[in-house]
Amino acid sequence: MIYPRFIKEKMLPALRESPVIMLIGARQTGKSTLAKILAESEDWHAQYTTLDDLTIRSAALMDPHGFISNLSLPLVIDEIQLAPELLPAIKLYIDHNRKPGQFLLTGSANVLTLPKVSESLAGRIELFTLFPLSQGELIKKKEYFIDRCFSGSLKNLPTTAENAIWERVVDGGYPEVLQRADYERKQVWFRDYIATILQRDIRELAQINGLSIMPRFLELLAARVGALHNAAEVSRAMQIPQTSIKRYMSLFEATFLVHRLLPWSTNLGKRLVKTPKLYFNDTGLAAHLTGQTADALRTKSLLSGPLLENFVLDELRKQATWSQRSARFYHLRTQSGIEVDFILEAQNGDCVGIEVKAAGTVRADDFKGCQWMQDQLGDKFVAGIVLYLGKEIVPFGKKLWAMPVSAIWA
Repeated sequence: MIYPRFIKEKMLPALRESPVIMLIGARQTGKSTLAKILAESEDWHAQYTTLDDLTIRSAALMDPHGFISNLSLPLVIDEIQLAPELLPAIKLYIDHNRKPGQFLLTGSANVLTLPKVSESLAGRIELFTLFPLSQGELIKKKEYFIDRCFSGSLKNLPTTAENAIWERVVDGGYPEVLQRADYERKQVWFRDYIATILQRDIRELAQINGLSIMPRFLELLAARVGALHNAAEVSRAMQIPQTSIKRYMSLFEATFLVHRLLPWSTNLGKRLVKTPKLYFNDTGLAAHLTGQTADALRTKSLLSGPLLENFVLDELRKQATWSQRSARFYHLRTQSGIEVDFILEAQNGDCVGIEVKAAGTVRADDFKGCQWMQDQLGDKFVAGIVLYLGKEIVPFGKKLWAMPVSAIWA
């Protein structure tokens, strides 16, 4: 099944203006499919080649400059992380010809984090991230939740009774998983997927010792979704050096398994906790690694709250790739105990606070963090939202709303 990918609407204008665009994201999110669709579109017709083909990769590595010079443009190069040596050759080529829309690169690892690579295309490349499928892409209905948050038009959002939220959390958003009806078959896919990332992609990115430790480390991280990530604490739990923890984390992030949510920093003079929080890029993977089923989460597992929080953040990050209002994502925790799960900050400083609650009711006390933000920010505070498992939108004061989780995509 071919799902709509809403990020496409932002990539086509970029191809008309930038000489190089790069589409990065985890394996099996649909990058190659989207790249082929763009290559065959009326607006931009291009030749497609993939470095997964060993013959093509060998030619590219043997003579990067000759490889680029002898191919017809525009050109799609799939899985560019397998031959990052091509990037300096692409840089040299476009330095002599700044014509837009010459290259579309895709990568299952973030090659811009590799040494020296980030310098190759600085100022010459427009970057896009393709996440697993959003809930709106699954039902072929584009979501505008972030835009509506910043515009203040939340009162009349449609809502639906959501009875399958935990199934959504456990399934995640990888297209192939969603096409498997049987739970056990889905788990087989997740198991093989993780093995491929650890044994192939990470091995190709870096020659490391202790590869056998990484599955256990990944399981430990999955059990800590939504928690503050302290390398020293994890080092003690794993009994391996902090330097190894930091290196493994960088590799997990480069291959889009996990990401760290930075703390919100302000000039308000308050004492804020400066430690990032840890999340997975797909809750299906996190649920698989921790053995969580939809029924277990529904009956209030210890991971119900953290995984629902992770699910909401994933959906919002997906929407941010096509929303009109760009937003940066943070978390807030003060040393006095004030917390906000997510802060969305627009370029002009407007902020939205979002709390996630794995319960069917909301109390006034659940808005304590959002009210603190409102007091500190004044007019820059646009909305405070508690997302919960009920079905009604309920106002809790000026700019404060309790909303069903399903309002993100309903």
